[in-house]
Amino acid sequence: MGTARRTTVVMMYVAVSQWRSTRLDRYRGPLGDVMLAAIGVALLLYLGPTPVNVGTALLAVACAALILVRRRYPVPVLLAGAAVFMLTIALTRPPDGMFIVAGVLTYSAAVSGPRRRPWFYATLMWGSLMVAGSVTYLGDWWSTDQFTTFAIVFGGAAAGDSTRMRRAYIAEVTERARQAEMSRDEEARRRVMDERLRIARELHDVVAHHIAVISVHAGAAGHVLRNEPDKVWPVLGHIRTAADTVLDEIKSVVSVLRDANEVRSTEPAPGVERLPELLSGLSAMGFAVRHQQRGEPRPLPAVVNLAAYRIAQEALTNAHRYGDGGTTLELEYTVDTVSIDVTNRMAGYADGRPGAGFGLLGMRERAAAARGTIEAGPVAGGLFRVHAELPTDDQAVNRLNASATAERA
Repeated sequence: MGTARRTTVVMMYVAVSQWRSTRLDRYRGPLGDVMLAAIGVALLLYLGPTPVNVGTALLAVACAALILVRRRYPVPVLLAGAAVFMLTIALTRPPDGMFIVAGVLTYSAAVSGPRRRPWFYATLMWGSLMVAGSVTYLGDWWSTDQFTTFAIVFGGAAAGDSTRMRRAYIAEVTERARQAEMSRDEEARRRVMDERLRIARELHDVVAHHIAVISVHAGAAGHVLRNEPDKVWPVLGHIRTAADTVLDEIKSVVSVLRDANEVRSTEPAPGVERLPELLSGLSAMGFAVRHQQRGEPRPLPAVVNLAAYRIAQEALTNAHRYGDGGTTLELEYTVDTVSIDVTNRMAGYADGRPGAGFGLLGMRERAAAARGTIEAGPVAGGLFRVHAELPTDDQAVNRLNASATAERA
């Protein structure tokens, strides 16, 4: 038998088994009640007077009816059963099977009752029987047989309470397992979303900058080719270099996503120490940036260092694409923070089309990941300003959170 055929047979067997299990679960309760009612009637008739009289037959019918509806109305059935049994005791000597039925009804009330009162139900049933018997038969009622009745009724209550607790425990364990499964699924989805956002940020921050360089140089190449054809080769060289860099970065990202067994770059993540290199690249493209640094440089936490570099890179890339020069980059070290301030004159969109807005979104996410704050938007004088403040210790985090809360209030 082939693999596909064996798989089909197994799937069909599982489907049939599940269907049979569902059907059995649907009819298991009613069939069990019918069988229990039949057993109750048989006990009443077998342990009752011989020959069977009309009263015993009526009692058997009443007990069968009570057993059949005990699941739906456990406490009312217990009360009705107690009343029927008291009437039976008052009219005639009850058959021994009646006390077994009393234990069954007490068990049902303890299992399915709206409240956990097993001993109350047992006391109610047993007390009703004892009161009726004592009033009817006086001292003759009390014998060693009543200890058996006590054991049957209270034993049924104990068994019902045990079953109730076991079902509650199973239900709780099942619910916890379901909640754990849901939490695991939600955690998996959250991690997938976080990873997608991280990859999107990396692709945008790493690739978009070089694509912007290619776009600017391509525009410059067209201008140079028309006016000074001999000077087009350096521009094309810059385009080739930027394109090779983009390809390398995309290859690196794809390698990480595919978990390829390749030797990956061990170069550390970029940080503010590489800002001069970034500025040199922009300067080579004819985009000069005035750079000011205040405070004593010091090593920064990895997340803060990367966020500071990416925010500065994205802000300068946008200034290059949409500004008209006059860009300033200010980097300031304070006791517990590092701040980045990029300001440029706005000149509209260089290609006539607005950006997608992912750059600003990525900068905000970078700042949030570093537990910092960022502001980006037009300011007075026709300028566009990006200001990010990133904490370097927990005290700065608390101070920035308090400041943000006060601003929102």
